[in-house]
Amino acid sequence: MKQTLADALEKRGYTTLTPVQEAVTDPELGAADLLVSAQTGSGKTVGFGLAIAPTLLDDAERFERAGKPLALVIAPTRELALQVKRELAWLYAEAGAIVTSCVGGMDMRDERRALDRGAHVVVATPGRLRDHIMRGSLDMSALRAIVLDEADEMLDLGFREDLEFILGEAPENRRTMLFSATVPRSIANLAKNYQKDAIRIVTTNENSQHADIEYRALSVSARDGENALINVLRYYEAPNALVFCNTRAMVNRLTTRFSNRGFSVVALSGELTQNERTHALQAMRDGRARICVATDVAARGIDLPNLELVVHAELPSNAETLLHRSGRTGRAGRKGISVLIVPPKMRRKAESLLRVAKVTSEWADAPSSEAVIQRDEERLLADPVWTQDISEAERASALKLTEKFDAQKIAAAYLRLYNAQLSAPEELAPSGSVGAPAKRSEFGPSIWFSIEGGQNKEAEPRRLLPMLCKIGNLSKDDVGAIRVQQDESYVEIRAASVPKFLEGVGPKMKVEGGALTQLASPPAAANAPRPKFRPKPRDQKFEGRSDEGNRRTGPKPADTKPVDWNDSPTPRKKKPKHAPSGATPRKPREGERSIPEGAVTPYKPKSGEKWQKPKSGGKSVPTPVGKPTSKKNKARAQAAAQLAAESPNGGKKPRVKDRKKR
Repeated sequence: MKQTLADALEKRGYTTLTPVQEAVTDPELGAADLLVSAQTGSGKTVGFGLAIAPTLLDDAERFERAGKPLALVIAPTRELALQVKRELAWLYAEAGAIVTSCVGGMDMRDERRALDRGAHVVVATPGRLRDHIMRGSLDMSALRAIVLDEADEMLDLGFREDLEFILGEAPENRRTMLFSATVPRSIANLAKNYQKDAIRIVTTNENSQHADIEYRALSVSARDGENALINVLRYYEAPNALVFCNTRAMVNRLTTRFSNRGFSVVALSGELTQNERTHALQAMRDGRARICVATDVAARGIDLPNLELVVHAELPSNAETLLHRSGRTGRAGRKGISVLIVPPKMRRKAESLLRVAKVTSEWADAPSSEAVIQRDEERLLADPVWTQDISEAERASALKLTEKFDAQKIAAAYLRLYNAQLSAPEELAPSGSVGAPAKRSEFGPSIWFSIEGGQNKEAEPRRLLPMLCKIGNLSKDDVGAIRVQQDESYVEIRAASVPKFLEGVGPKMKVEGGALTQLASPPAAANAPRPKFRPKPRDQKFEGRSDEGNRRTGPKPADTKPVDWNDSPTPRKKKPKHAPSGATPRKPREGERSIPEGAVTPYKPKSGEKWQKPKSGGKSVPTPVGKPTSKKNKARAQAAAQLAAESPNGGKKPRVKDRKKR
């Protein structure tokens, strides 16, 4: 390892290298191409930074003056590219390297000026990098190494064509490294086409995925998904938490909900500009925000220093996405927790995702409000503020409080101030209770009562139950069976509630339905099944309606004479233009030819009409000619006739030859 890089690692606090870093820096590899697969958070960025250093520096310890790029690092997302740039900047700081970035969403002119000034390492996204190559602003003739970080994700996002174009434009004598969490067939084909005798490196931690991450699947009712999220965030109170959603709409919804509840929250989705996304991540790193709500693509590859909690508000589509989401925590040896919010309908999908991902999860219910409050008390008692010495400035104020109030009042006031800074937890329904009918406990001993009036007075259980509860100060659980007979109704009351029921009814023993009587034994109708609702027959349902009339107009007057539609005069019939087939033909007039029987009488034009030339597929239509319809038109016609008689050509326009002669 170069001494300048070793000094940078020591300043950063590195004492030992991770397995993937040791594997890629093995001196026996030399300058061979590498195909590396390792779990997320295993230090791959520092690993390939150390791996390409001998290729870029040769025997020197420091870089020469920057010119054409020597190394190219390609990442799938903007955030990951900027993160890789920061990691390589401190790693190569002692060696004097200039690291620049070319990512979408940034000003392309600034990137072009930075490339013109010179750079040793360029970190870019595929789309923006291809633009620079096609515009001629990036010269790759001096490239010595190309690194594809998260290669599987780039292929999933549709960057295959861009990657093939970039690798095709690069020099053939370069060194190519592919880093990927998994190596599917598409990655193997890419390595086969663009690498030379690549060495396959698999880290030992690949068989035990995410050993530093504790998975927990929390069952919640269908309506308490968002409430469970609030309780989870309150229960763990992590310095940094990442909440994953599947859509931008859900990101906006949860961001607004958390902000209203007093959480310091930022959003990270594809609809935000690069500046907004950069500021959101910086707020998480600075501690100004504690919760980040993000989509899968936007949060791909981001690394937050104190990220201890990942919450899946919506289950991912596949196991690989689950691993990539959870891999944002538990990085570089740190511990982390990945929580899945699982409604009843998503139970099987969650089990399938965990099984395919080969991770073990602990199933439990979401934290209740009591569990959150108890956890707050534990954090309060474990706070190191209790063990700190009292300063002189604090001693005077503490004495004033102890002289004026006793210890219990001071402790209660402190608890109120402490709880005022926290968001109140939500009350959650038991998981699986929504949609399943609650089982009623055994009714126990009871006493029967009879009420005067039954079906003859239209008595129904839905009317008797609220009436009895209101009069006798009962709840619906105190009333048992209700049986409605023809002349009376029977009601079952819990024996323990009978005294307050009789007290509410009073000594007269009357209710709205009629007289109330307490029975010594259950009636015969107690064991009879509840009668089903049967609609009245049609003749009974509309009985009396015809004589009484309707509700709006009332009964019809007696002197109103009913209308007899048979006495109405017959309407005039239109005379058909043509005789129908089979009709008796009229006798021909003088000069007309006879029409055979069954033939249609043709239309004869009237005087002054002529046949108009029909259109294609149409019939001849007679049109009137020379019949003015108004005095004005008649006057015009007479003037035109007089002018035609006086003119030598009979009112016709002169020919072209005649016009020339004039």
